[in-house]
Amino acid sequence: MRDGKEREIQSMISTSFCGADGKLISAEQFLNNLFGELPNLFKNEAELRKQWSKPFTRKILLEKLDAAGFPKNDLLIVQSLVNMEKSDLFDVLEYVFNGNYNSLTREQRVAASQATIFAILDDKQKEFIEFVLSKYVETGVDELDIEKLPILLTNKYQSLEDAKEVLGNVSEISKLFEEFQKYLYEESVA
Repeated sequence: MRDGKEREIQSMISTSFCGADGKLISAEQFLNNLFGELPNLFKNEAELRKQWSKPFTRKILLEKLDAAGFPKNDLLIVQSLVNMEKSDLFDVLEYVFNGNYNSLTREQRVAASQATIFAILDDKQKEFIEFVLSKYVETGVDELDIEKLPILLTNKYQSLEDAKEVLGNVSEISKLFEEFQKYLYEESVA
């Protein structure tokens, strides 16, 4: 890449991407273009971490990436190309941005942050956040989207009313859901 660092991609996968001009480009060119765009969206790892650790700012970052020609579906393909299917998209972006980043799997990220997350929760909250984290490990960062919260609550508690009886009112539940995520992406986790 232009920074002189190499990024490994699986050469056995034949993939083309659509460039900003609508023409097909190679995976290597897509990665180079993404590498060139990322500094326009965040200046360093700390800024990426700050944006990614909150559902609202993560969504804005993903929207900016999409508008710049890097839709989430293409980022998921990149995730496969760099052999990071079990990692978070955060780790993929960090890898493209820095090149020498040691990524974690989602399972490792949860294990590394779980004690910190659970230290601030009561038993009922822990049970719900454990459920959310298991879904995150299983399927990825989409489980941490605030729009996914009602689905997670009904999957765990059968209804929103039942969830409110266990966890409190909607604003308390939303705050719980958003707050634990900052610990998931803390620098000490990596």
